[in-house]
Amino acid sequence: MSKTLKRPVAGTLPHCYITSRLEERRARNRALRQERRRKPEKPDDFVTYDDTDSDDETPYQQKQVLKTSYNFVDYIRSRESDLREVRSIDPAYSSRHILTHDMFKETPIPLGNINKVFCSQWLSNRQVVFGTKCNKLMVYDVNTRRVDAIPTLPNSRSGSPDTQSGIHACQINPSHTMLATGARHSADIAIYSLPTLDPVCIGESAHTDWVFDMCWLDDQFLVSGSRDTKLALWRVNEDVMTYPKGKEADELAENGADGAETDQQEPVQDVPRYATISPVSVKDCRGAQKIRAVCFNREYRELALLSLNGYLHLFNAETFSQKLSRKLPNCQENVCIACQPRGLYAVGCRSYTLLLDPRTLQPVKKIASRYSGCGIRSASFQSNILTIGTGMGMLMFYDIRAGKYLESCINSSRTVVLKASRGYVAQFPDEEMDGFQQLKYTPAIYTHCYDNSGTRLFTAGGPLPATLIGNYAGIWQ
Repeated sequence: MSKTLKRPVAGTLPHCYITSRLEERRARNRALRQERRRKPEKPDDFVTYDDTDSDDETPYQQKQVLKTSYNFVDYIRSRESDLREVRSIDPAYSSRHILTHDMFKETPIPLGNINKVFCSQWLSNRQVVFGTKCNKLMVYDVNTRRVDAIPTLPNSRSGSPDTQSGIHACQINPSHTMLATGARHSADIAIYSLPTLDPVCIGESAHTDWVFDMCWLDDQFLVSGSRDTKLALWRVNEDVMTYPKGKEADELAENGADGAETDQQEPVQDVPRYATISPVSVKDCRGAQKIRAVCFNREYRELALLSLNGYLHLFNAETFSQKLSRKLPNCQENVCIACQPRGLYAVGCRSYTLLLDPRTLQPVKKIASRYSGCGIRSASFQSNILTIGTGMGMLMFYDIRAGKYLESCINSSRTVVLKASRGYVAQFPDEEMDGFQQLKYTPAIYTHCYDNSGTRLFTAGGPLPATLIGNYAGIWQ
């Protein structure tokens, strides 16, 4: 909701200064108090009471209420005119309004023979970067509808197909100056500078298996989690950012300067060069089997790790030490985790989404899926709205404050659901048909992300069975 404190012009009162608003405000507060006083059939174990039941407000408070406009149009006009008025807006108001009024429309993105999109991030208000199972890092331009490939970074390891299992994670640091993602070898990480996407460095020697997820602690420190149950802490400092490129790097290599041995490419003129970094620290996650997802809880300064054996592990982000592990109740196929800015955790499982108290890791609520057997494949928080991507090509939206799925304002009898268009899956030739064919199917939403304004949503994924090759991507706006 928007709030704008209107200033009078030439001694006149603002248009929102209607005295009947005070009586409506009092009636609303009285109804709310009566609802709280109503004795339930079963008394609550814990009850809170207001300090006062008085309806009285001071004259100054009444004037401030009458001068405040909650009209979104007033907020836009005040901002466009750069008026000296106190104004504020809930950042999730725009996305909530668009969702409840069925205003999101999908624009499918053709991706050709690309196989399964696993991760995505908005680079700007017009570009989205995403990683695929076939080890491609792509950038989609919303305005031109063009898809460009970004070269992945190789290293000295073997480049056999067994080591290229796809790019499972991509994350942008808080200042939007660096992008962290997977390298050509799926056990390494790669850092690119923004907005140019020039390679900065490659991180190796930390993991022996595929990197499944990563997260930034701040602008320099990055944490990666792998199937080898290890958690690695990386530092990308200014020395790495200023690493020489092009001709300067070639001259240093010829002169035998320090650090030249870290280059992983042949000296080629006008080809960007990058450094190789090692982890600051590597820790084994005790009690874990294949780290599947990692998130950073800024409110409690801790790292939350999700492992495929049904455990949630907490690490102290400041000491990089393991705090505790907790077995999740009846969780199967738990593959995604999200953290609300206030600290609440959401874990996606096969048939429901589990909300956890960050202080005790006790389950707060089980959000049952409205469609049986769909599986939760991606989750994210947009203020108080939890967005859930399923394995059946649908996105659901749960209102944390209301404790229920977001309801449509157009049709109050149904909840808000976005159904993705059918993606494409490659069918291999058999004895009865020649060549390859592309068949339409219902995709799994492996990744989704909002832009900064909350008015556009990128969704992508592919076929749920691991043996099928296919893709899906779309922009909702």
